[in-house]
Amino acid sequence: MARPTSTARRELGGELRRLRGERRAVDVATALGWSESKLSRIETAHTGISEPDLDRLLTLYGVAIEDRGRLRDLARRGRTRAWWTEYRSSVPDPYDEYLALEGEAMRIAEWEAQVVPGLLQTDEYARAVIEAGADVDDSEILRRRLALRMARQKSPIRPLPPHLRIVLDEAVLHRQIGGPEVQRRQLDRLYEASGSPGVELLILPFGAGAHAGLTESFMIMEFPPGTRNPVVHIEGLTGGLFRVKPEEIDVYQNAFDDLHERASSPEQSRTAIAETRDQLAR
Repeated sequence: MARPTSTARRELGGELRRLRGERRAVDVATALGWSESKLSRIETAHTGISEPDLDRLLTLYGVAIEDRGRLRDLARRGRTRAWWTEYRSSVPDPYDEYLALEGEAMRIAEWEAQVVPGLLQTDEYARAVIEAGADVDDSEILRRRLALRMARQKSPIRPLPPHLRIVLDEAVLHRQIGGPEVQRRQLDRLYEASGSPGVELLILPFGAGAHAGLTESFMIMEFPPGTRNPVVHIEGLTGGLFRVKPEEIDVYQNAFDDLHERASSPEQSRTAIAETRDQLAR
């Protein structure tokens, strides 16, 4: 099965197909001296497009020079070799799309009921989580997945890390993944992160009772203005699921708002993290 390409290439392909409108692909390809398959590969994101070819195509479609900047940027990003290429063989195909979206996100809102989010995990905690995965039975795959998870935290494709708004179920603080010492050091990491600029980390206490996030954990990714609409990602045993319809996004945004409202304050949350950490040190 062919692996998904970058989000930028997919978005560009969709835009070019929209601009083609009612024109037949064979007529467009003939006018440019291309094969019909070349145009199809560009529109379906199976291949990138050079800037000269893009300009010829946009001229044919009547797109003004001053309106081409965003499409040129998408084409440039679509030609760039993905930073995670060396890890691709160790993860499911849909993970490509997730990594591209996470790397482009400007804001991430995440509700997590089971484990610490990947962007805040220590390496030893991450190893314990990955080792418990139902689809990992090879030490080399484990090593590469761990390396990929740690690489995600270094913001390899964005100039600035995204603004993080995270709500954790209180159970995450007490679930001793990797054992008490690993959990204690992970809570140290959470405590540090909770005081970092651009990070809002809240704890949903057991006393909050029933809430809108009982059925699943999820992440809402928002992107720079004028690029793309928000995307929801839900992690499953066999890979991630994406929600992109506006009405679906609204449901998850409302659920996150409910969780955020019920959660403890930032100060109370930091205290809960520190107290749980200190209990493990005794």
